[in-house]
Amino acid sequence: MNLMQLGDGIKAKGGIDELFDQRLRVLDAIENLDKPSVVTMYGNCLGGGLELPLVYHFRLAATEGAQIGLPELDLGSVPVWGGTPRLERCVGRDQALDMILRARKLTGREALEIRLVSEIHPLTSLKSAARDLALELAAMPRVSVAGVLRTVIGAQERTLAENLALERRSIHESFASQDALERMNAFIEKRPPRFGQQE
Repeated sequence: MNLMQLGDGIKAKGGIDELFDQRLRVLDAIENLDKPSVVTMYGNCLGGGLELPLVYHFRLAATEGAQIGLPELDLGSVPVWGGTPRLERCVGRDQALDMILRARKLTGREALEIRLVSEIHPLTSLKSAARDLALELAAMPRVSVAGVLRTVIGAQERTLAENLALERRSIHESFASQDALERMNAFIEKRPPRFGQQE
């Protein structure tokens, strides 16, 4: 099957935009989770292989062997799953343009230098590092974490007043949660809080 036939097949089923929109809805759902998400990046994380990790809250890459980028211009195309705006949000305009227009493929260390990933680890310990991070995040107060994520994700698209209102809402929800009671009990009992275990 050639590209022309593939394109005709997509048109017959509702058009290529329908396919793109479906993928974008999945990525938006991950990005807007009310729990932190962690992804590991190793091997070829190119094109869609980077656009998917861009929606995760924490990205951990392998120190060795990772190739990370949006090299669609090498194929005469452009990123189609939100890679351009999300990469710009992550690393800034200059770094995003440098990566995309030059079809650059970064190593894990280079991705860390421009803050595209938050940590790098040897491949042999990458998954255990991600698991440790996930456990650390899971021990945080659930309602407060959801409030922080709701306030931070998409903050660039909202006004300061809108963001402050979201933050205030999160504060009220946090104060009214079981986590607040556990925090107070832990303080009185002089012990670390055990968030999430009391529900």
